[in-house]
Amino acid sequence: MLNIPLTEKQQILTDSFQRKHDYLRISLIDKCNLRCHYCMPNDLTSVYRNDQLMNPEEIFHIAEIFVKLGVNKIRLTGGEPLVRKDFKEILKMIGSLGIKLCLTTNGILIDRHIDDLEASGLKSTNVSLDTLRRDRYYSITQRDDFEKVIENINLLIHRNFHVKINVVVMKNINEDELNDFVELTENLPIHVRFIEFMPFDGNAWTSGKVVSYAEMLNRISVVYDLEKLEDPAHSTSKKYKVPGFKGSFAFITTMTTPFCSDCNRLRLTADGKMKNCLFSNNEVDLLGAYRMGQDLEMLIHKCVMNKKATLGGQTDPDHFENRSMILIGG
Repeated sequence: MLNIPLTEKQQILTDSFQRKHDYLRISLIDKCNLRCHYCMPNDLTSVYRNDQLMNPEEIFHIAEIFVKLGVNKIRLTGGEPLVRKDFKEILKMIGSLGIKLCLTTNGILIDRHIDDLEASGLKSTNVSLDTLRRDRYYSITQRDDFEKVIENINLLIHRNFHVKINVVVMKNINEDELNDFVELTENLPIHVRFIEFMPFDGNAWTSGKVVSYAEMLNRISVVYDLEKLEDPAHSTSKKYKVPGFKGSFAFITTMTTPFCSDCNRLRLTADGKMKNCLFSNNEVDLLGAYRMGQDLEMLIHKCVMNKKATLGGQTDPDHFENRSMILIGG
């Protein structure tokens, strides 16, 4: 296991607002085995050739530079990261960096990789699941894999992984299931995260489709007595639980109550572009620079220093300029 100490000249990446960045999300691929409309528009096909994607060695070496600059947590995302044929190789290489390693997945292929995930030291897995109804799952994803996802969530729990369930809540689509998800936390040691619907290219976002944090909390409070939990530093969510329940739940309030002031996250897209914010439409081509032998540390520092105070500097969500979610990474 590789542990890289920070020197005096290599302090944690800090922006002009004195936010320190020690968390990197790496998208491995722009493909997915689901077709959720809020992430992958129906008319979108993969725009990257294999030579445009970072290969395992490039992913490792670029990640290694971020670790040298203070990153201590890396999350592997996609698309769906597990559809990548060399996922096992990438997982092993990133796992050797001595950082906290996490995964975001739709859960369909977990059983094929569970031993590799365990061997890598990865302990935390976020599983995207927007409904607990099979017919609605098919409507949202255009695939009939609901039972497989449920089986694999249970497998992760059985193998003692920390499991978070990511639920994108959308008006007139799944908002009526909030309390069904909370009920899951009664007997399962899971953490459900209700995510406000966010705007990305091609997902037909409007403010009218957003179910706000306040509305979600009110719907749940009508049914359950709630305990507010402490939100740790850099948390993107507001955490709660029902007293006596094994699990907990939270709200990711990007649209109504942004958490930008304490953000510690950076992103690397599957084609090697660095984004200093999920909503930033300015990117730095680290992969291109790496292939040309350029100094990535300088580019990374510059990208971090250019980070805007909130939401990538975009103030009107009805006119956000950004990639589609699948081309950014979950």
